[in-house]
Amino acid sequence: MLGHEETLSLIALAQKGDDNAKEKLIAENLPLIKSIVKRFNGRLEYDDLMQLGAMGLVKAIANFDVSYGVRFSTYAVPLISGEIKRFLRDDGAVKVSRWAKTLSAKITQYIDEVQKAGKDEPSVDELAEHFAVEPQDIVFAMDTTHYLLSLSEPLGDEDGASLGDKIVGDSSPDESLDTLMLKDCIQNLPERERKIIILRYFRDKTQSEVAKELGVSQVQVSRLESKILKKFKEEIE
Repeated sequence: MLGHEETLSLIALAQKGDDNAKEKLIAENLPLIKSIVKRFNGRLEYDDLMQLGAMGLVKAIANFDVSYGVRFSTYAVPLISGEIKRFLRDDGAVKVSRWAKTLSAKITQYIDEVQKAGKDEPSVDELAEHFAVEPQDIVFAMDTTHYLLSLSEPLGDEDGASLGDKIVGDSSPDESLDTLMLKDCIQNLPERERKIIILRYFRDKTQSEVAKELGVSQVQVSRLESKILKKFKEEIE
């Protein structure tokens, strides 16, 4: 296992074009890629997921800077998961995407009807029972459409950077203002919303795990997360 200083040395060499250093970094970080890929099991072939994860790691190697003040693995996690999410959102199977969007729209409509009737917001299990699908199908449908407002969403600037890239750091000095703005946005969030962002994008927890930790429903976490990320996008555009 590589030590911190050796990792930094290999990154410096890889950024100068040393392919051997890059390959060694990829090999050493395969366990990290595999741990992230597990979250997406069943959505693509395992080998395809691993390849996408490796592409995210290569981006992390190319853009990492020691001045970010975080360990390389911490910086790499959102880039690896973001690469996979981008593919699923933009290039994933059309049938799955359409099914997910249709189900998500039905879920949203049903929740609104339930709340207008003065009842409590239904849980994932209750939604699964109502729509006669598995609970994981409910989560998948909501999470897939949620990618449109995820931290991997491109911001429309010339360098193609994403919201997640800016939060964890950006190698371009021209983007430093956006980075500071996003950090301020996070700091100014109410405690619960700030915790959701930290757990989801810095601790790499699933929405279900966050819901359990906060003592709320999966649906509430999904809605809050979408609202927060939409607000972030509006404030930096």
